[in-house]
Formats: sequence, structure tokens, C-alpha cells
Amino acid sequence: MTDVKAVFFDLDGTLLTPTRGIAPSTRRAIIDMRRNGILVGIATGRGPAFAAPLLEELNLNFAITYNGQYILDSKNVYYEHPMDKKLITKIIRYAADNHRDLSFGKADGITGSGLLKFGETRTAGYIAGILPAFMANFARALFKNLIRKFRPVVYNLHKLMKDPIYQIMMVSTADESNKLLEKFPGLNVTRSNPYSADLLSVGTSKLRGIKKLGEIFGFSLTEVMCFGDSENDMEMLDGSGYGVAMGNAHPAVKEISDYVTASNGADGIAKALAYYGLVEFEENSSFISKDNEYNLVKEFHRLMDGKTQEVPKLFSINEAEQRAAFQIEEIVEFLKASSDMDGDQFDQSIIQMHKEIDRAAEKVISKPAEGSPLTQQTDSLIDLLYFVYGSLVLSGVDPYEIFRIVHKSNMAKIFPDGKPHFDPNSGKLLKPDNWKVKYSPEQDIKRELDRQTRVAEKKIKK
Repeated sequence: MTDVKAVFFDLDGTLLTPTRGIAPSTRRAIIDMRRNGILVGIATGRGPAFAAPLLEELNLNFAITYNGQYILDSKNVYYEHPMDKKLITKIIRYAADNHRDLSFGKADGITGSGLLKFGETRTAGYIAGILPAFMANFARALFKNLIRKFRPVVYNLHKLMKDPIYQIMMVSTADESNKLLEKFPGLNVTRSNPYSADLLSVGTSKLRGIKKLGEIFGFSLTEVMCFGDSENDMEMLDGSGYGVAMGNAHPAVKEISDYVTASNGADGIAKALAYYGLVEFEENSSFISKDNEYNLVKEFHRLMDGKTQEVPKLFSINEAEQRAAFQIEEIVEFLKASSDMDGDQFDQSIIQMHKEIDRAAEKVISKPAEGSPLTQQTDSLIDLLYFVYGSLVLSGVDPYEIFRIVHKSNMAKIFPDGKPHFDPNSGKLLKPDNWKVKYSPEQDIKRELDRQTRVAEKKIKK
């Protein structure tokens, strides 16, 4: 076991797989590290608008974006360093003279060249992963010598500079980096792909961003592990206590790293973390569903139960009774909310529910059994799922964000001893004393429902 207190991942080519997803083994590793008190973050050349959803989805502690120029978590901005406006103006003039496409990184997203904004997408990342490197030179030459000579990009400086700009992305190949450094002394040039360069202020970098967070959260660079694959990761890999290069990393990145793991498409992150003793990793031990909500709930059970069921099995009658009891409690809460907290209406609905249970029992007993018990059990569970989705459809509620709010809240039901606690009688997962104050999902659900209502009402008015 190492003395690591914080772990940082680059995004493209590292945390993101070749198909632009997050490997299930990486998701599990992040959960395990967080449970063990290790801080987890990302350090990327991308902007905060791209990083913010990942902070929520993976329950990360923080994100270093724009190569260290904008540092945030899900609620706070810890550091920001906008580029000098005079320097920005000079870069725009250079781009115009040399027929270069530019994109400008702001707090709320990327603006500028459509080509570079496309480069930020999953599709572009996938294409970049399968095209040979020389194609980057071809793309640059095509835009410089043909398209931009006849269709130059014109930037509205007044409009562009209304908000701070933290990073500029330029269509540019590696051979132009030194030229840019010589021409603009106040500029730092780095790159994470073969077709564009990230231009930022001198004195900022991913490593310096990590150091700033260390001063806030109480860790030193020697207690940091970093993962990366590209040129703009080299400083942080070399300067941190443990630098890990992905198997798909550039040879120069591997050369300066402490350890080279498998590729981003072959569980490289989990394997390296297991090598250093931070997590356990068993290759091909768990199947992954195409249903991402299922995978999130599977993460929950892995965390709380310590294992998951990997082969279809029939619930015993005792297990089925317990699962049904959990669902009945939620149905009773559903009825209480639907009665608008009217006690008489609620009492009548419970009486009616008892009648419906008796009627359902008579109906099921009278029907001939079809298929194996496992088939019948699975059919019933899917029907339940279908009815729940139907109720959401008929209530006009989009469950996507709300499901993630509830999942995040459920994942926080860990006690100070680092373990889940269960009611000895019902087997239901208990809530720590501070859970309601810190993690109860109701307020976040209300905010999301208010947002959905505002959006729907605007559409109706139009």
C-alpha cells in the first residue's frame, strides 16, 4: 500500500476509453478509493463545462481544467487565471495571417471554430483514435492552404472578450509549437492530440493546479498519483510522487513515468491502482449491462454488499419477501404523497391496497404457471420496472437526472467506520446520523423537477 492521498486522471486517452466512455473497472476503482479516503480528481485540457458532468457522475472531489487555469468542484471554483487580453488579440491576428482556426475556452464552454469544437466531441475523439498521425498534417494543410484562404474566420473581439478566456485552441501540428513560443513570450504551448495545440498563460499547468489543491486539502506532490498519455501530461507525471503512463501513451510519456500500465481500453487504470495496492482488481469478474442505470445500482450493491450476483439465479421465498417488503414501503410512500398528505384519503388508499393484494393473489393462484420459476420471477420484475416507467411517463417526469441524484445519495450511506450498516430485522440499509442533513436527495430532486417544469412550460408557450 502506498502513501497516496490523491489521484488525478487525464481525460482523453486515459480516463476515457477509445469509445469515449468510462471503463466499468475504473468506476469501481474510483468508488473503492473514495471509500478508503483517497481524493480523486481529473486534470485535463478540456473546460469546466465538459468536466462538470463527470464530477457528478463519478462523484469526484475536484477537476483541474484548461490545463490548470480553472479549478473547481461541484459547488466551488478554487482558482481561475484568465489569459491577458492583449495576448489574445495578438494570437487572433497571427491566426488570421496564417489561416489558422481558433477556439476559445470560457467557463461556460467553447466558442469559435466549428472544426475545433468538433474536435471536442466523442465522434472526433473516436476518429482521432483510428486515423494515422500523418492525417493531422493533412487536415491542417487542407484548412490552411485551401479552406481558410477563401473562407477566413472573422472574430468579433468586443463580443469575444466580454467573458474571461482561459485557453485558446489552435489547429496546429507539433512542428509549429516552438515558433509560437518564440513569437509570444507570455505563452505556454502544450498539446494532447496531433491536430491542435492548447495555448495558455505562462505559469499555469496541470501540476501547478495539483499543487494548489494540495495546499487547500492537505497533501503534497509526493503523495499524488497521476495518470496520463499525452505531452500535456508529462510535467504532472514527472512531478508527482507516482506517474503512471497508459499503454497507449506517447513513447516520451512512457519514458518519464514511474510505471506503464495497460491501455485505456484494457482496464489500464484499475490494473495500475491494483499494482500499487490502492484497489483490488479481478479481470473479467463482472458482466456489464447495456442499461447504465442497472450498472449504477450494481455499483451500489457492490459497495454495500461487497459482491454482486453474476449468474442468473432464483430468489428464495425469504429473499423475495424481503425485496417485496422494500418495494411495498416505497408504494406506501407513493400513496401518501398522492393523497396530498390528507390522513383520511391515505387511510382509505391503504385499505384499498389490501383489497388489491387479496384480489391479485386470487388471480395469480388461478393462473396456470408458464415457464420456469426463474422465468416467471424475472418476468414479474421487468413488468414492475415497466409499470414504474409508465407511471413516470404519465406524470411527465424525466427520470434521468433524478435517478443520478438518488444514486449519489444512496452511495453516501456509509458510516464513519467506512462500512454500511443494516437493520438486523428487515435487512434494510441504515442511514448514518449526518446523512439527512448532508445527503438527503429531496432538495436536489425538487430543483430538477422545477427545471423540468420551467422547460416544459416554455415549450408550451412557444
